[in-house]
Amino acid sequence: MERAVIPAAATEPDHVGDGLPAVVGAGLRVPLVTGGWVPYAGLDHAASTPSLVAVRDAVDALLPWYSSVHRGAGFVSAVATRVYEQARQEVRRFTAAPPDAAVLFTRNTTDALNLLGRALPEKTTVFRFSTEHHAALLAWRGHRVHRLASPDSPADAPAVLAKALADAPDGPKLVVITGASNVTGELWPVAELAEAAAARGARTVLDAAQLAGHRPLDLTGWGVDWVALSGHKMYAPFGAGALVGAADWLAAADPYLAGGGATAAVAEQDDRTAVTWSGLPHRHEGGSPNLVGAHAMAVAGGALAGAGWHTLIRHEEELTARLREGLAAIPGVRVLNLWPGRHPRLGVVSFSVARCGGEPADQRLLATALSAEHGIGLRDGAFCAHPAVRALLRDADGHQPDRALRASVGLGTTAEHVDRLLTALADLVRTGPRWAYGHPEEGWRPVPDPRPAPGLVR
Repeated sequence: MERAVIPAAATEPDHVGDGLPAVVGAGLRVPLVTGGWVPYAGLDHAASTPSLVAVRDAVDALLPWYSSVHRGAGFVSAVATRVYEQARQEVRRFTAAPPDAAVLFTRNTTDALNLLGRALPEKTTVFRFSTEHHAALLAWRGHRVHRLASPDSPADAPAVLAKALADAPDGPKLVVITGASNVTGELWPVAELAEAAAARGARTVLDAAQLAGHRPLDLTGWGVDWVALSGHKMYAPFGAGALVGAADWLAAADPYLAGGGATAAVAEQDDRTAVTWSGLPHRHEGGSPNLVGAHAMAVAGGALAGAGWHTLIRHEEELTARLREGLAAIPGVRVLNLWPGRHPRLGVVSFSVARCGGEPADQRLLATALSAEHGIGLRDGAFCAHPAVRALLRDADGHQPDRALRASVGLGTTAEHVDRLLTALADLVRTGPRWAYGHPEEGWRPVPDPRPAPGLVR
């Protein structure tokens, strides 16, 4: 890409309408290798969502008052501290957690699950399904992990879990529950799995990375012990996440990060350093906290709930149905599902394409051509869920592809975006790309690439 100043025509007002919260960049226009500009069809909400306008405005309002949190005597520092602690209360409300639940701010869901993994008592056995994404797969290193095979249907999942728990060794037990698959969008039976776990003395953590921005959370009603979530997947892309739930294991664990904020007192004694650690929540929030991220996350949660979940869900369900029906009509396209039949799902659709212009399809080349020639952004790869994607892509002959495509919808997605993807994909299947592409080590690139980049790219 050449560096250039983006013309004013590249942006339009942020989308407002349909009773949906407005998102920043909904009017963004991007250049094509063939010339001209088109509205950007951002279909990668499962990876990261754009910022809500309400979040951007709330951050702008906070920045003049930005200061140290829990560390300053000045008036501005006191305001910043109150905003940070207020955000903690708002996140507790958003997750519908009990009043005494701990709310720990983290960087994201991965960070939150790793924090919990560090706080597990010795000899804890962790139960998780093989369909999890990497954060829920890998955060439990150092503990006994019992891998559960994917159930035949959502309804079968509690029975699979119950059997595994009945055969489990003595000691603490933790069950990892995914709210929604980041590969297929299918919803898991959270309350039923939590009930099966509690009946056998196990605790539960809900991975709500995909769920939180698309469905209401109910930690208390579902009987879940902890929930982990990310701001950047719920329209607050300012680098914050949270772990919310039972305080006891967290309060008994060594601090996740040793440093300022996590310490109540430190003294040098002979050849050692004596430390008295803080209680919750500060015990696990060492270092200067991400005030802006916490505030953004709290504002986003309030804006989503205030808009009415039924409105958001209807918008996504209509677009998802349009997308799935259109993909089913394109020859050689196979949509990936955990389970046969129709099940509740979010607006996440992963699929593979067999042929492109009469040749075996390269999924990354398809994604590159969709962007360069049509202004469409989606994801290719294994979506940080390598075991799950490989299992879903394996065919009856044992052929094992390792990449798929994923389109995911959200606020700001329109029917035109979905239709443009379907039309462009059908054209690529028939005739292949219309531009030339090189394949350097880092992946396919247009050759040449005449698209100007914004001035912020050096």
